[in-house]
Amino acid sequence: MSPPPFDPALLPTFLAVLDAGRISAAARALHLSQPAVTAQVRRLEDALGAPLFLRSAQGVSPTEAGLRLEGHARAIRRALDEAVADVTGTPETGAPLVVAASTTVAAHVLPPLLAQFRAAHRGIELRVLVGNTEHVVDEVRAGRVPLGLVEGHARAAGVRLEPFLDDEIIPVVGAGAPFRVRRLADLDAVPMLWREVGSGTRAVVERALREAGVRRRTARALDVVLGSTEAILGGVAAGLGVAFVSRWSVRPHLAAGLVRAVPGIDLVVRRTFRWALPAGSLAGVAARFHAFACRAPLA
Repeated sequence: MSPPPFDPALLPTFLAVLDAGRISAAARALHLSQPAVTAQVRRLEDALGAPLFLRSAQGVSPTEAGLRLEGHARAIRRALDEAVADVTGTPETGAPLVVAASTTVAAHVLPPLLAQFRAAHRGIELRVLVGNTEHVVDEVRAGRVPLGLVEGHARAAGVRLEPFLDDEIIPVVGAGAPFRVRRLADLDAVPMLWREVGSGTRAVVERALREAGVRRRTARALDVVLGSTEAILGGVAAGLGVAFVSRWSVRPHLAAGLVRAVPGIDLVVRRTFRWALPAGSLAGVAARFHAFACRAPLA
């Protein structure tokens, strides 16, 4: 018996299950019964000839086939959102673009996107809410903002996190720092500058250090928590400590010679900036900006 035909109308259900992590939660978001959602996922799996989810008591997680399908499904949804935005024309006068962004993205990635967008869509009011990753995700989940850009997370309950832009986090010290860092073990003897708990940058760096076996028992009491990336870079330039920062944020300081990258540390911390999107479809000016940003060149 030949497999049933592939039905693209089932892709929103697939993404809802993927984002929610549970069939029951996806059913609530889609206003469907749990058996109906399960049946739709099985129809999609039958059409593709591969399981898309692994089921467990903790919920569902994507298989390798599910992860491959995710990229295509999100690209299809982006294309549809862009088509709707193009057909509906320029947003109504007075409708603002409201975006929430974590601090690194808000300071170094979002401004050129907004400048390009305003050049193409003059007269649109722009509002950017800045907070750490947890705060941005909460704002989108609660529906207080239509979309956000974050760092550090790959999944969050009730919110679609869609890959947008790659980043690398590198260790830097001040040009005249009174200490030397030549290898990972040296990080146990020097102070480090951190963002607050809840920061996406801090989360990925702490995880990378743990995986590399760096425990930092000696110098932890000397660490400093600062409330913004700019404050951290100022502290690094002043010789206050070592910091792991985004390449996007540190480029002007490296070019000016205020800080330098630490050589010899065999620790590469890569991450992806992601869109934080609601479970449903975007509309209006938010949909137009999302589609515009996804095709805008960023150097």
